[in-house]
Amino acid sequence: MTVDGFRTRQSFGFGGLSKTATMVAAGVLVAEGIIGSQAPATLFITLPITFVGLVLAAARRHGMSALAYYWARLSWKRATRADVTSYRRVLLPHPYALDLPGVGASSTLIKAYDPATGKHVGVVHDRASGRMTVTTLLAPGGSLMAQTGTVQSSLRTWSSVLDAMSTDDQVRGASVTIQITPGAGDALGDDVKARKDPHAPQLARQIIDELVRTTPHATASVAPWMSVTVDPTASANAPTELADQVAEALRVVDGLDLSGTGTDIERRATDVDLRRLVRSAYDPDVFNARDKEFEELSWPECGPQAADDGWEEYAHDGGVSVSWVLREMPRRPIAYSVLLPLLAPGRFQRRITLAYRVLDPYEGEAVLEREISHAYNRAQATAEVKGRAKWSQKADAQRAEQAAAQVAGGSQVVDWTLMVTVTARSTADLPAARQELERAVKATRGIRMRPAYGAQAAVFAAGLPIGYNPLVKD
Repeated sequence: MTVDGFRTRQSFGFGGLSKTATMVAAGVLVAEGIIGSQAPATLFITLPITFVGLVLAAARRHGMSALAYYWARLSWKRATRADVTSYRRVLLPHPYALDLPGVGASSTLIKAYDPATGKHVGVVHDRASGRMTVTTLLAPGGSLMAQTGTVQSSLRTWSSVLDAMSTDDQVRGASVTIQITPGAGDALGDDVKARKDPHAPQLARQIIDELVRTTPHATASVAPWMSVTVDPTASANAPTELADQVAEALRVVDGLDLSGTGTDIERRATDVDLRRLVRSAYDPDVFNARDKEFEELSWPECGPQAADDGWEEYAHDGGVSVSWVLREMPRRPIAYSVLLPLLAPGRFQRRITLAYRVLDPYEGEAVLEREISHAYNRAQATAEVKGRAKWSQKADAQRAEQAAAQVAGGSQVVDWTLMVTVTARSTADLPAARQELERAVKATRGIRMRPAYGAQAAVFAAGLPIGYNPLVKD
């Protein structure tokens, strides 16, 4: 069973430049020509600078333009000198002084009652945008042993879920995260102790005790969850009260039926579950702690006491994390189990997040029509210069047409990205953690990823159920 259809958006410009860069370059050259006609000596200064800028904009570095890379590097250095890449939680009189750091600063946790299940759930509210995020805990399973027909049926059902998201204006985006934490912790011991028969033979009890003692060092806890971001006010009768907005968000998420997608739903995440997931990301040692240790934590206390956002790493309470982002997917069909090497347990805690935003049918069709035009324009421009278009350009145009044909047949266009975070307990273990991540990415045999340069804290937070999705824009 293979899947394909991955394609990166590509605009049409001159000499490898994007459309925006080409228009900016044309405007700059026209301005320089006007100024140079009055003061020709200025061209000796402006033209070399413009030439260097065009070369950097056309050159590629780590899958992005060299100009964007070096500009990000410069911006990060300026932020470091201004001491805004460091976070220290201190007690200040400002009412929001103890918020989560970075992109999670505007979030707050609400404990709500879900009438559909009769239980309390946790809802993360973004005070700045008004959006709400509801998280669903999933059962760690898979379809590797399932029949091909079953997998195909699950994919078709999942396509129906994406279709429902694309036609619902209130659903802004979603993400699926799988967190693998080495060791089973104290929770396993508590579970075995509660079920152990005191009248069992002594040898059996000794074996069980030995297994409980050694298992935390030989297994891993797998925690998958799905977070859906909803704008409860994007409706004809937008609720104004906070309680009504929470109810509307829960109603929208309950309308997404995941049955038949191959996903086993455990339950809606409670406020305690969300505190555990966020706090254990900053301090992996507490992931398997008892629920009562999280019940009294306030939402800001789930974040770090201190954190430093580096260029290629993110230091926080319980260790140092390295986050990578998707650079390019294979241009060939790939097996549906391609992410299995990333999901395999290792020495360090790892978090794999697939974030996506489903475009509505009209926007998706418009995007693909532009992509077809850009692909043919690039091929035609190359043919006029070199006599024929590149085979890669012809293949890219065919893929764009194939995607448009699939959309015409009912498929959906999805903006998505893949993010992976690995956490080491100390700086000394960071090289080993980075090497483990590099090997896992290479084992996928086709997926290309790169470090999240200058955005380590943001990518780290994107894998947590705090309401931040990098694809959801205001």
